[in-house]
Amino acid sequence: MMLGRICALSFCFGLAACGPGGFSTSDDAVFAPSIDPRGAAVDQLTVGHRLMAAREFELALSSFRLAAAEQGLTPEVVSSLGSANLALGRLNQAEELLRRATKDDRDSPDAWNNLGVVLIEKGKTAEAAQVFRRAFALDNGESVAIRDNLRLALAKLENSQYGAEIEQEYKLVRRGSSDFLIRPTQ
Repeated sequence: MMLGRICALSFCFGLAACGPGGFSTSDDAVFAPSIDPRGAAVDQLTVGHRLMAAREFELALSSFRLAAAEQGLTPEVVSSLGSANLALGRLNQAEELLRRATKDDRDSPDAWNNLGVVLIEKGKTAEAAQVFRRAFALDNGESVAIRDNLRLALAKLENSQYGAEIEQEYKLVRRGSSDFLIRPTQ
């Protein structure tokens, strides 16, 4: 049994030595490129923005996380993380990050615009309109996207009135010690 293993092992070594490069790597084989220690590091924020443009939102989020590890949580990094979460539909995370970004850098129209988009998606139309106004003012009205978002928010705000047939009286009903239920009155 032991003799069979030794023969199989020596046969494998013999085959490896018969290759074009012997036991060393061959020039005609496909190998991963080596790492250049003197090479310049790639800016992860730039990579993340390119991935966002390519609609690769998960990869962009990973790239923005790497940027956060390299540069720290700068307002631009936090805003980028919020934008990636918004694109992925993670509204609560996006809102938290974008609020932090606008608190740290009050002059970023992109962060304000993205925060407004989150608020519109969450149904907070009045606050979204105010946020879009701020973004529009910071951008000096140059961005078509911000202007369109502001128009949409103002239109939704004007059309959010209840009709007489929808208006009802409600009462708060207590169920148990800390459970409440809202019910229409009869």
